Amino acid sequence: MSDKLRALCDHHGIFLEEHVSLSKRTTFRIGGYADFLAHVETESVARLLFRFCREEHFPYFILGRGSNVLASDEGYHGLILHLDFLFQQTKFPDEADGDSCRMVIGAGTTLAKAAKTAMEHGLTGMEGLSGIPGTVGGALYMNAGAYGYEMSQIVESCDYMDENGEVHTLQADALELSYRHSWFAEHPGMILKVTVKLERGDQDEIAAKMQDFLKRRNDKQPLDYPSAGSTFKRPEGNYASALIDQCGLKGYTVGGAQVSEKHAGFVVNLGAATCADVLQLCSDVRRIVQEKTGYVLELEPILLGSQSGDGLKCN
Repeated sequence: MSDKLRALCDHHGIFLEEHVSLSKRTTFRIGGYADFLAHVETESVARLLFRFCREEHFPYFILGRGSNVLASDEGYHGLILHLDFLFQQTKFPDEADGDSCRMVIGAGTTLAKAAKTAMEHGLTGMEGLSGIPGTVGGALYMNAGAYGYEMSQIVESCDYMDENGEVHTLQADALELSYRHSWFAEHPGMILKVTVKLERGDQDEIAAKMQDFLKRRNDKQPLDYPSAGSTFKRPEGNYASALIDQCGLKGYTVGGAQVSEKHAGFVVNLGAATCADVLQLCSDVRRIVQEKTGYVLELEPILLGSQSGDGLKCN
């Protein structure tokens, strides 16, 4: 199958990398090597690769900035699909609706870039998302949010490609957006672009809000260490960080992984953490929190690879 993949990419001029370090492709800076990484530049390339993976039963994973991913120390035995330039563009269709404006964003565009573009056009609605270090496609996949903002508040529709290479449009009400969840969690496919509906506002006020949120993030979060952001989902009726802090687990360390001393909701890489370190630490935290408070914490990052921990399984 590997030779077939190489031949396909060579024939169609697809940039294919081999033995790619996942630690360099994820914000956690953890993980072994992926067998292959293909740079997806057009929908036609995505269609070719999707059909190949389906027909050959070849494992694949769609990776943006890797900001919500914990990769296995053993790497990934399959194909990583990475969205390139065409999927990092933003357009403004002619349709306007009173004080609202539609913005069509390529799934590979970073939230920071999308929010900055919205601000430059005097559009409000993305300020609180601007500091999340992921792509728009990834943000829709998990309905990312911060500071009272969520993707579900602004998404109007999205275009995605299924495993047969067919492109479909899903309206917001079909996306099943809830806390850190979307329709895509149970349905394979590649998000291509997202249409959001934003309100017109004052550019200076929007910029000031963005700066305020970025300052709050810098002040409260351990951004000086690699991490995957918030490590546990918010349990109903409480906050993961408060429960972990309540259990005296700030600073708890396994190998090179640590519950941040600055924000208990973050597990950070002190410099040489392995996936095994993080999984063991998270398993310990879940056990202790459940024993002391009764709450069961659920891991937020997507686990990529073949490792697993106590109650924590990798894709």
